[in-house]
Amino acid sequence: MENKKDYIVRGTAANGQIRCFAITSRNLVEEARSRHQTSPVITAALGRLLSGGAMMGAMMKGEKDLLTLQIQCSGPVQGLTGDGPLGGITVTADAKGDVKGYVDHPEAMMPPKNGKLDVGGALDLGVLTVIKDIGMKEPYSGQVQLVSGEIAEDLTYYFAASEQTPSSVALGVLMNKNNTVAQAGGYIIQLM
Repeated sequence: MENKKDYIVRGTAANGQIRCFAITSRNLVEEARSRHQTSPVITAALGRLLSGGAMMGAMMKGEKDLLTLQIQCSGPVQGLTGDGPLGGITVTADAKGDVKGYVDHPEAMMPPKNGKLDVGGALDLGVLTVIKDIGMKEPYSGQVQLVSGEIAEDLTYYFAASEQTPSSVALGVLMNKNNTVAQAGGYIIQLM
């Protein structure tokens, strides 16, 4: 199981009216956890955004196109005062699905909520910014407030509010007891 590679699958249905992306990203998320020495809740947050960013990067057409996802969740953000211990996350991705990410406070901890990692609590209030550099004079930038901090719901809201694209986003990271990544992945389904 350890040797299986991560990959993204793309698909279309209904004569191109529906498109979908799915990712298995265990190795990516484990590599990020190992390099940044993240706590379990921060591994889940960073892993979700890395997985979502890789799929969103794969949606871009140009070979040199670059996507940046930023979640800012500490200090005053557009009139909000978030106090999530995570601080912020930045992820960049390209059209080939290459992705990298960084989190402000990799050591931050949160008690479980309903028996699960509390990613929403780690983020608290904040803003998601999506920047797409597609070779135009100025990059496209869209920004939405976090609706839950669970990242998948926030990306779903971003697609609806900023790109007017009805979407369903699911992202997940399952941790082992020894703080390594057991599984990670997700999907994005969109009506075009």
